[in-house]
Amino acid sequence: MTSRRAYRSDLSDARWALIEPMLSAWRAARTDTGLGLSQPTHDLREIVNAIVYVNRTGIAWEYLPHDFPPYKTVYDYYAKWEKDGTTEALHDLLRGQVREQAGRAAEPTAAIIDAQVVKASSNAPEASQGYDAGKKTKGRKRHIATDTLGLLLALVITAAAVQDTSGGKLVTGQLAEKHPAVTAGWVDGGYKTGFLEHAADHGITFEVVRKPEDQKGFAVLPRRWVVERTFGWLVLHRRLVRDYEKLPERSATMIYWALIENMSRRLTGETTQTWHDDKPEPDTSSPV
Repeated sequence: MTSRRAYRSDLSDARWALIEPMLSAWRAARTDTGLGLSQPTHDLREIVNAIVYVNRTGIAWEYLPHDFPPYKTVYDYYAKWEKDGTTEALHDLLRGQVREQAGRAAEPTAAIIDAQVVKASSNAPEASQGYDAGKKTKGRKRHIATDTLGLLLALVITAAAVQDTSGGKLVTGQLAEKHPAVTAGWVDGGYKTGFLEHAADHGITFEVVRKPEDQKGFAVLPRRWVVERTFGWLVLHRRLVRDYEKLPERSATMIYWALIENMSRRLTGETTQTWHDDKPEPDTSSPV
C-alpha cells in the first residue's frame, strides 16, 4: 500500500481483504499467460481506490489526483475488468456474502423491478439517448431488478424513451437467466399486462403494487420501497447522478462499482462518511 495521504473514499484493510483475492488471481493468470501484464508496476489496491474515487466524486478520469496511478492505466484496468466480466463477478461474489450475512440463501427467490431516468452528458451518443415524456427528461434509463434486501440482480441500460414495460422484459430475461430460483416479484403500475405475461413465460409471477387512490405526495409502499432505496444508494455517487459514460456498458460498470463499495461496507460494518458535522453535545452543566 502506498504511503500517500489517504482519501475518504479509500478502501480500508478489511474491505480490501474482501476484494483482493479475485483481483490478485486475475493479475496472476494474465501474468502467467503473458497477456500484457508481464511486469505489473502498479498496486491493485491503488487501482481500485482510484476507480472508487472517480465514482464517488464524479470527476473525469483525466482529473485523477497525481498521487494515484496514471489515469490511462486506471481506466485500462477498469475497461479490462468490465470486458472480461471481472467487475460483475466481484459484485456477484459480494452480493452472495451479504445475503448469507443477513441469514439468507446466497441465491434469491424473489425480486423487485423498477427503472430510473437520468440525464445524459454530451459524452453519450445521441443514438443511445431518448426523451422520457413522463419525467420530462432526456437521457438514459436504468432498468434494475433487486432482491428483497435491495441488492442488484439484473441491470439493463436503455435510452430514456424506452417504456418500463419494454425495459422490464429485458430485465426479466436477464433475471431468469442469471437467477433461475426467482419465481415471484413486485413492480409498480407502470408495468403493463405485456410485461406480466412475458415474466410468466419465464416462470416469474409479479404482483403490481399500486399507490392508494387517496395518496398525496410521497409514501413508502410495501416491497417497492426497497428498489427505490437502491436508486438512492446509486446517486450517493456523483458519477451516477448523471450518465457521463459514452457507452451504456460503461454506465453499467459504474453502477457495479458503486454497489461493490456499498456491499463491502456492509460486510465490514463500516458506514459511509458524510459531509455533515457531528452535532455538538448540549451543555447540561450548571451555570457557574
